[in-house]
Amino acid sequence: MTKSILLVGVGGQGTITAAKLLTTGLLAAGCDVKMSEIHGMSQRGGSVSTQVRYGDKVYSPIVGKGSADVIVAFEKMEALRWLDHLKIGGKMVINDFEINPVPVNLGAAEYPEGIIEELETKCDVLAFKAAEVATELGNPKAMNIVLLGALVKAMGLDDVDWDAEIEANVKPRFVELNKKAFHAGYSL
Repeated sequence: MTKSILLVGVGGQGTITAAKLLTTGLLAAGCDVKMSEIHGMSQRGGSVSTQVRYGDKVYSPIVGKGSADVIVAFEKMEALRWLDHLKIGGKMVINDFEINPVPVNLGAAEYPEGIIEELETKCDVLAFKAAEVATELGNPKAMNIVLLGALVKAMGLDDVDWDAEIEANVKPRFVELNKKAFHAGYSL
């Protein structure tokens, strides 16, 4: 059976790095994996989405509307923006974090209140402050790996040696931090 995961966020949050680690781990577990990424205006703080599909045989990396088993949102408004891609009975892993889009920064709009509460009425939600968890570990930029750990737990992907994947794919000076971040997210 093919599973579909959508990782969404804002440029610079590490969504693509998390997706690449997820992909290498799934490949190591013997899955057929397809990944697609859309950067958009990511260098300007725009939306980034990465689609990962895995299973015995995967023909396309595209996660269509209503077909994601899990959406990992690195920012709250991105969770709301991509909700229509979640299948009925799907899960959302959400970083309780706000990045103001340009209209909010210009004073032309307000950041919506109650996003997580609204999402909880529509799907199974695991929301937490991944940036705070990563900061407590020593580097707020590790929030992407905290979210990856939570995703792995939510999907039951325990048959992969995630520490080995981190060691093989992360710069040596960040390996220990990323292992701690992964396990902190997994424990959530």
